[in-house]
Amino acid sequence: MLGGSVVVAFVRMAVSIGGTIFLFCLMDEPRFGWKKIISIYGIFFLAALPFSCGWYMVARASFVRFAPISLFTMIAVISIYISSTRIYLTMYKLAVTFFLMAVFIIGGIEISTIFFHGSVWADIAVRLIILLIMAYVIKKFIRDSLKEFGKYLESEMDRFSVMVLIISLFFGILYVLRPYEQEELRVHLFRVLTNVFLVGTLQFMVIRLYLHIGKESEYRTENQLMQMNHRLLERQLEFLEESVETGRHIRHDARHHNMVIAEYVRRGQNEELLKYLGEYEKELDEGAAPLICENIAVNNLLSAYTRKAEREQIKVSLDISLEERCSVQDIDLVTILSNAYENAIYGCLEARNQLPDRECCINLLVKRKKNKLVIYCGNTCKFETNTKDGFRKPEFTGGIGVSCIVKSAKNYGGEPDFRIDNGVFVFRLIINVPEEG
Repeated sequence: MLGGSVVVAFVRMAVSIGGTIFLFCLMDEPRFGWKKIISIYGIFFLAALPFSCGWYMVARASFVRFAPISLFTMIAVISIYISSTRIYLTMYKLAVTFFLMAVFIIGGIEISTIFFHGSVWADIAVRLIILLIMAYVIKKFIRDSLKEFGKYLESEMDRFSVMVLIISLFFGILYVLRPYEQEELRVHLFRVLTNVFLVGTLQFMVIRLYLHIGKESEYRTENQLMQMNHRLLERQLEFLEESVETGRHIRHDARHHNMVIAEYVRRGQNEELLKYLGEYEKELDEGAAPLICENIAVNNLLSAYTRKAEREQIKVSLDISLEERCSVQDIDLVTILSNAYENAIYGCLEARNQLPDRECCINLLVKRKKNKLVIYCGNTCKFETNTKDGFRKPEFTGGIGVSCIVKSAKNYGGEPDFRIDNGVFVFRLIINVPEEG
């Protein structure tokens, strides 16, 4: 590895350890502030350098063989503690970092050997140049894509695939750092370049693949949201048509009542007029739409869906306790409740298609308990209805709803639960209600 004095070994280790930490920090999302991160890595850096130099002076052969593994294992342990991402994603970032570390170490050695007659200072200078180029490329072109890749990897990629990627990176590292004889220099250099190209291309293609898969999933969710909005608009149009029709009846009835009142006045029948007005007021109270809850958006939504359910001869039981202003955004409440109610109606209709004489009902509960909002919806469903990964199969839900509910629930730390209980499909959700600031 070009040899050198203790001072040279000290500088090399400083560049290698510092460069590895620097590259990982560029790709990672830490859980702590930068002051604490610098303090943790700084203490390790200052402790590792004297230890490395002492080891180099006492047993140079064992240092060359085991020091990189020992030191970078410690870096991995510290980095996993500092990182805010899941363990397998952090391990993948570390594998990429160590692969880049192997590239700039071997790159410095090979370039120094070929062009500068094995100069140790040329080796160190080349390492620094390659390191700076890597840092620039990561920050300029890779960092944002890697963050997106991490988000999609957690939601789309299985852990087995992640482990395959990590193992491929470590095999690449071992091959790049493999000792070789001076006579094998050209062949070894060609193999190293080929290895770096193949491993790098593999990682690039996988990142591109999962970026595409993740974005495709987002587009699919957005499409479902658009379909949900379309259904909501249909309900609102139905509500508007009903309002127009109701307005016509009110105007017709108002003319009739005015004629009756005028006739009572002409005849001086005051007692009869008061009695008639009392009956008219009672009739208005009975015909008024009931107030389901104080939240206007939720009240209008539930009113529209309840009318639709009743038209389908589905019994509806509502227990809604929701204040006018809730810390949960109206759009999220509407998304969750509209999808739950829509799927409940769909489930009842499917159950009736299976058994025409079966009585169908929907029970919907929304309650606020301290800083929790509890949502429960139970509906009659087909007896052979199955769930897939805890969710209803798409053909049963109409293909819309579950992903929208899950996405909205995650905004408040909620995890929906779906299950079948003796011919009743049950949807349960508890979400955290943010404190009003």
